[in-house]
Amino acid sequence: MTKDDVLSALLAVRDPEIPTISVVDMGIITNVTVHSDDNVSVCMTPTFVGCPAIDVMRSDVEQAVRELGVTTVEVSVTFDVPWTTNRLTEKGRAALLKHGLAPPEPYETLTLELDVLNNVACPYCGSRKTTLKSPFGPTLCRSLHYCNSCLQAFEGFKPI
Repeated sequence: MTKDDVLSALLAVRDPEIPTISVVDMGIITNVTVHSDDNVSVCMTPTFVGCPAIDVMRSDVEQAVRELGVTTVEVSVTFDVPWTTNRLTEKGRAALLKHGLAPPEPYETLTLELDVLNNVACPYCGSRKTTLKSPFGPTLCRSLHYCNSCLQAFEGFKPI
């Protein structure tokens, strides 16, 4: 049993709110330690402190590791390594697009101004002729936008 075996199994664990993306590609899995073939620890950092899906993800991660034949599985949730949208893999960004969410662009430094929510590319047509309608979407990690090119409303995944 290797760390890569565990990470490969965790690619099947989907974010309950965005089922097109795995917890690995979302960057939620921050550490995997294989103590032995029968003892594995997984550390997760949710996207937000109040993430309503964390208990479901924890259970799904534990189940996926158990399916590898591991009987002792510890899944811990920590904020020691803060999650940022820079943890999204390229495959994860593509999965957000597939779900109809505008993925955030990687950044070097992030300012805490609403300007980071402007100039978001439309996930349907790719146009940047978009308008921020509300920084508050259906979940803490999303904002609401409108595309002035294809006339579609869409959600953007907030860069954090």
